[in-house]
Amino acid sequence: MTEPAAHTAELVVVANRLPVDRVVDGDGEPGWRRSPGGLVTALEPMMRRTDGAWVGWPGQADIEVDPFEFEGTYLVPVALSAEDVELYYEGMSNDTFWPLYHDVIAEPRYRRVWWDSYVKVNRRFAESAAAVAAEGATVWVQDYQLQLVPQMLREARPDLTIGYFHHIPFPAYGLYSQLPWRRQVLEGLLGADVIGFQRVADAGNFARAVRRQFRYETKASGITVPNPDGTTRRALAKAFPISIDASSYVELAQRDDVKARAKEIRESLGNPKKILLGVDRLDYTKGIRHRMKAFGELLEDGRITVEDVTLVQVASPSRERVAAYMQLRDEIELTVGRINGDHDTMGHTAIRYLHQAYPREEMVALFMAADVMLVTALRDGMNLVAKEYVAARIDNRGVLVLSEFAGAADELSSAVRINPHDIDGMKDAIMRAIEMPPAEQGRRMRALRRKVLENDVARWSQSFLDALDGARERNRFPALNKAAGAGA
Repeated sequence: MTEPAAHTAELVVVANRLPVDRVVDGDGEPGWRRSPGGLVTALEPMMRRTDGAWVGWPGQADIEVDPFEFEGTYLVPVALSAEDVELYYEGMSNDTFWPLYHDVIAEPRYRRVWWDSYVKVNRRFAESAAAVAAEGATVWVQDYQLQLVPQMLREARPDLTIGYFHHIPFPAYGLYSQLPWRRQVLEGLLGADVIGFQRVADAGNFARAVRRQFRYETKASGITVPNPDGTTRRALAKAFPISIDASSYVELAQRDDVKARAKEIRESLGNPKKILLGVDRLDYTKGIRHRMKAFGELLEDGRITVEDVTLVQVASPSRERVAAYMQLRDEIELTVGRINGDHDTMGHTAIRYLHQAYPREEMVALFMAADVMLVTALRDGMNLVAKEYVAARIDNRGVLVLSEFAGAADELSSAVRINPHDIDGMKDAIMRAIEMPPAEQGRRMRALRRKVLENDVARWSQSFLDALDGARERNRFPALNKAAGAGA
């Protein structure tokens, strides 16, 4: 077992990345700044309250950094070599798990050298977490890069209460069963007391995989998992749909400078009657090609004109060393060039394509400028951009066109729903959104905003931690679990 650290914490978050980015100031001195992101925002208040610790990679290969305090949180860096990044992260995490878990939209590759690295790196994260966790602490592991950590932690520190949250989809068994290491991954996840998913369907897929592989009893109250000593415990697999810090988007949307910027954006686009907006990481799961195909055909069909309707597509860079992403970027940029070449005028552009990331203020201004938000994901764990758009629309205007294959579709039922594979259906949905009367926009947007503002990211994190508290109580009485297992 790992030696305890000098600093121990009652709540430990384990994630692939630390909640900070390494920066160099004007004098060449390295320092840190807080990363943007909903997870950091959600957990920061609790981390401060509980004197929490965060275990993660600093984001650069081959750097060794000692644990340090940052704005009230104890950060425990996990070093990764360039080879670790290539094999564990770019290989196993993003060229195997990511495409497999997103319904094999791209073909996953199974390489044993990647898996060996994944096991090694997961153990390194588990050892760092075990070392910093206080006796009886709660450890919350985040996402698919670290699926083996819960079981490794349980073996090293049976006193801990362990949670795991899966931010991406979990596939149906017919797809999951392709994975050569399917049993090892399920065993890793079952090391957690609470295993959280974005959608009820994802939790169901996981439970079915457990039944098929291990024949364990799976009920709504939990999965019966045998312990080495003959007792059993209950691992709860349940949906906890993640959300955003909605109030921060409302505050930005109320600022005069952001409102002025939204107006400026419309003017810079030639004041079209309608602005359509897509905001995505450049990823093959996001349905960007399908969206552009539908938009291009609407122009070809004469149902819209370039003078009246503009599509703004923000595609932030993503995994640029992975071959599938390089190919996707080339395809999208060729498509944009072709559509613009066919339809642009001297004063109007069909698609304004922006391959870069923007600060949150600029994104909120874009949300406020856009009449229609297009979320056309082919498969998505949640898609927080849909919720960000809704939160920013303090005017109760605008239309959200939302793929039924995004997790957000479960909650945002007042959106215009689409099947992104149905190009004709998407074209009709876009036209419906463009032509939607203000009264209907208001009705739909008010319902969407109620849902997003009520179920914000703080509520999400609290509901998960409450479930972990319940698991801690259950595990205080292992004899009852043994009796329940004997009667099963």
